[in-house]
Amino acid sequence: MIDPDEPLDVQVRRQARIIDALVQRANQQHELGGSAYSLFQSAIRLQSKVSEKTRDLEDALTTLGRASNQLETSEEERAQTQRTLQDALDTMEGGFALFAEGRLRVFNDFFKFLIPDIEESVQEGLEFSAYVEALAKSGSIRPRDGFNRFGLRRAILKLGEGPAAPFVFGLKNDRWFVITSRRTRSDNTVILQTEITAVVRGNRLEKNRLIDEQEHFLQAAFDHMPQGVATFSAEGTLLINNAQFGALLTLPIQLTAVGTSFGQIIEYLKAQAFVGELPHDDFASLIRFLRRAGNLRQRVRHISDRILDIDMHPLPDGGCIINVMDVTVEFQTTEMLEMRVMARTSELTEANVQLRRQYDEQARVEEDLRVAKAEVEAAMSSKTRFFAAASHDLLQPINAAKLLISSLTDGCGQGETRETVRRLDSSFRSIEDLLRALLDIARLESTDTSLVVTSFSLDEVLRGVVEDLGQLAVEKGLDLRVVKSGLWVRSDQRYLARSVQNFVDNAIRYTEKGRILVGCRRHGDTVTLEVWDTGIGISRSDQKRIFKEFTRVGASSRNSQGMGLGLSIVERACRLLGHPVSVRSKPGVGSVFSLTLPIVEPNPTDAVTVRSIAAHADQDMDLIILLIENDPGVAYAMTQKLESWGASVLAAKSTQEALDLVQDIGMAPDIILADFHLNGEDTGVQAILSVRDALKSPIPAIMITANHEDHVKDAGLANRFSVLTKPVNLSRLRSLIDWKTRTGSLSA
Repeated sequence: MIDPDEPLDVQVRRQARIIDALVQRANQQHELGGSAYSLFQSAIRLQSKVSEKTRDLEDALTTLGRASNQLETSEEERAQTQRTLQDALDTMEGGFALFAEGRLRVFNDFFKFLIPDIEESVQEGLEFSAYVEALAKSGSIRPRDGFNRFGLRRAILKLGEGPAAPFVFGLKNDRWFVITSRRTRSDNTVILQTEITAVVRGNRLEKNRLIDEQEHFLQAAFDHMPQGVATFSAEGTLLINNAQFGALLTLPIQLTAVGTSFGQIIEYLKAQAFVGELPHDDFASLIRFLRRAGNLRQRVRHISDRILDIDMHPLPDGGCIINVMDVTVEFQTTEMLEMRVMARTSELTEANVQLRRQYDEQARVEEDLRVAKAEVEAAMSSKTRFFAAASHDLLQPINAAKLLISSLTDGCGQGETRETVRRLDSSFRSIEDLLRALLDIARLESTDTSLVVTSFSLDEVLRGVVEDLGQLAVEKGLDLRVVKSGLWVRSDQRYLARSVQNFVDNAIRYTEKGRILVGCRRHGDTVTLEVWDTGIGISRSDQKRIFKEFTRVGASSRNSQGMGLGLSIVERACRLLGHPVSVRSKPGVGSVFSLTLPIVEPNPTDAVTVRSIAAHADQDMDLIILLIENDPGVAYAMTQKLESWGASVLAAKSTQEALDLVQDIGMAPDIILADFHLNGEDTGVQAILSVRDALKSPIPAIMITANHEDHVKDAGLANRFSVLTKPVNLSRLRSLIDWKTRTGSLSA
C-alpha cells in the first residue's frame, strides 16, 4: 500500500488517508462504536495491521524481485524462487493477490478460500472485473448499511483504479475484514485482505459499556432531579417516572408502577392529596387541551400545606410529560413580600396624607408670610416716603439756616461772635449729616430701592470728597491727601460717593493728628479703593461690629460727634452693589478701610458728573440769577448769599411769577436756580422748561432740592439741568454756577 521508494512526507500522507478512510468506513457501518476514543483506538490497530501486511508485502515483493533475477540465471532457481514466494504468501495472515494487466497472477490460499461462494472463481488468469462482479454478487458478504449491490460493486471497483479508501465488509460468524489496494511500479494492482474481527468486537463491547454507563448516569440524574417527572403514553398509561414524582404527590408505590393509568392517579390525588378541584381529570380532554394551548400550568395546594406547580406538555407520539415542582418557599416568600408591600403601601399612603397636611399647612404659613411680607414692604415704603417728606420739610429750614450762617460768617469779623457762628454752623452740619444718614438707611431698607449703576471716573468721586471734607480736615489740622487714579469703574455714583465720604469722615473724626490718605490699588480687572488714617485704631473684637447701626468704638467715642450710622450705610449700600468691604486696623496705629470695584473701559459719554472749576471768591458775580423758591426763609437766605457774591437776584415763588419777572425785565437771566417742590402741582422742572420756552433760549439751570429720589436726577438728565441736594454745599454751588455761566453749558 505504501511505496518505500516514495518520499517520506508522501508516505505519511498516504498512511493518514488510510487511517481516516478506515475510521470513516467503520462509522458508516455503525459496527465500530460511537466513541471517538474507541474509533481512534480502532484506527491505530487497523494501521498496525495494515503496516504489518505492508511489510509482509514488501518482503514478498523483495523476494519476488530476487527470484526474478535468479530466473535469468537458472530455471531451477526460478522454480525455487516461485516456491519460496508461494510459501511466503501462504504464511501471511491475510489474503494477498496480484493482478497484472487486469488478470490474477499471484495469490495465496487465504485469498482463495476467504469467501466460500467465490472460491471456485479464484483461479490464475481471473480478470479483475470478474473478481469484482463475484464479490458484488456474493451472498457471504454483508453490505454496509445504506449500500445496495450496485453501490457495493462501485466501491470495490475503485480498489482497482489505484490508491483508494479501504473497504470494510463482514462475513458469516461475525467476522470482519478490510480490503486495501495499491499500484506497483509496474502498474499492477495488489489486493490485501486483513481481518479486523477482534478490533470490531472490541469496539462493540466498548460501545455497549459506554451506553450502559451513560444510561446509568442518566437514570441517576433523572432520579435525583429536584422536580418530579413522568411521561404518559397516548393511551394514558404511565411510562416512566422518577422517585421525586411519587414523593411530591405522596403517591403509593403501586401508583408509580409502569402501566398505571392517568385516571387512577388523578382519582387518588383528588381524594387523598390535593385541596380543591383539578381541571382536565380526563386524559383525552387533557390531550386535546394541550394540543390546542401548547401547555398547561396549575398551582395546587397539598394537604400537607405544600404548594406544588404542575406543568404539562404534549409529546409527539400523542402522550404527555408532566413536571411537578415544590414552590412552597417561593410562594411563602411571595406572600410575605406582598404583605410587606401592602404594609409599606399603607405606611406610604399615611405618610402621603401627612405630607399633604404639612403641605397645606406650609402653604397657609407661606400665604401668611406673604401677607406679612407685603405688609412689611408697605410699611417700609410708607416709612421711606415719610422720611423723604420729613427730610424735605426739615432740610428746607436747615438749608435756609446754613445760608444765613454763611452770610453771618462773611459779615462778622474776628472775635467771640465769629466763634459762635462757627459753632452754630457745626451744629447744623451735624443735624444735616444725621438727616442724610437716616434718609440713606430708609432708602436702602426700602423694598423698591433702585440703584443707578453707570460707568464713571473714580477721580470725580475723589474730587467730591476733597470739596466736601477738605475744609473739615484743615480745621482739625489734619493732612488730607487724595491720590488720583484715572480708572473708570461701574457702580452707583451717589452711593459710592456717600460710602467714600463716610470712610473719610470717620477717619477725620477719629484722628487727632497725622494724615489721611485716599488712594486706589489695581488687581487685574478690579480696583480696591482704600482710606488710610493714623487715628486711634480699632480692636479685633470691635472690627466685627463696627458696621452695625449706632456702633461707636474707641476711647474717645463718648466725646466724638456722630451717631455711628456711617459704616452701617456703607455696608448696606456695598452689599446691594456687590462691592466687598473690609477693614484692617491696629489700636494706637491707625486703620485702613477699603472696598473693591469692577474696572471698565473709559467712556466719557456715560459719565454724569459735575466738573469743579475753582470759584474766584475774591471776584464778584456779575450775573442775573432767577431764583424760584416757594419757602420764604430759604428764598431770603439764598438771596442774601447770592447777592453777597455780587449777583443780581430775581426771586419768584412759582412758575407764573418767574415768567412775569422775565417778561418785566425783557431779557433772559444768566442762570436759573429752582427748587423741585413748589406750591400745589407746580414743580421746578416745569418752571425751568417754561422759562426756556418763553424766552426761546437754552438757559443754564440748577435744581436745588431736598428730594433725594432718583426720578429727580432722571428729570435733570432728560432736561439738561444739574441737581444739587439740600442743604446745599455753597462752595460746590458757586463752582457750578461759575462753570455753567462761563461755558453756557446745558449739561446736567
